[in-house]
Amino acid sequence: MQEKIAIRKKAFINRKKNYFEVSNNFFKPLVELLDQKKKNKKISLSLYYPTNYEVNVLKLFNLIKFKKIKTLLPVTKAKNKMNFVEWQYLDPLKVNSFGMLDPYVQTKTLFPDIMLIPLLAFDSQNNRLGYGEGFYDRYLNQFLKKKYITTIGVAFSFQRYNNIPTNKFDVKLNYILTEKGLDQ
Repeated sequence: MQEKIAIRKKAFINRKKNYFEVSNNFFKPLVELLDQKKKNKKISLSLYYPTNYEVNVLKLFNLIKFKKIKTLLPVTKAKNKMNFVEWQYLDPLKVNSFGMLDPYVQTKTLFPDIMLIPLLAFDSQNNRLGYGEGFYDRYLNQFLKKKYITTIGVAFSFQRYNNIPTNKFDVKLNYILTEKGLDQ
């Protein structure tokens, strides 16, 4: 636990110091993967609203606007739980009790087919270190038993560490997307 706390602190400082705005090219491998997964059926993609020097995934809206992809945003709940509702770019948002932005209008809960997940650090085994509240791991541990969800950590390549300590609740990601590409 202490090791995770130390890595989190170091990783957050590193991300703030080295942050840069990504171009549309950053997302090309992801758009190709979305096209493969879609194959004439509508899919749902959960994003996150970027904060604290996270990769700006909102740029994706320009690249997928004609692809019939339903976009979702997480809504945080009590006891570190969350769910997802449909959200389009520029739909109104509100600040939740955690200081994060949630969709203002919360329609019915939906389940993503593909989930973009922010992170502070990752390793070559696709382990992810988040902020320590367990929202994504708790969600995935609950719903991966019911539905397959492709998980993609979104980061800068400088966020890679040799080894991220894990426990039985941590969910390994399917992919990591950085400016160097999409690694499986």
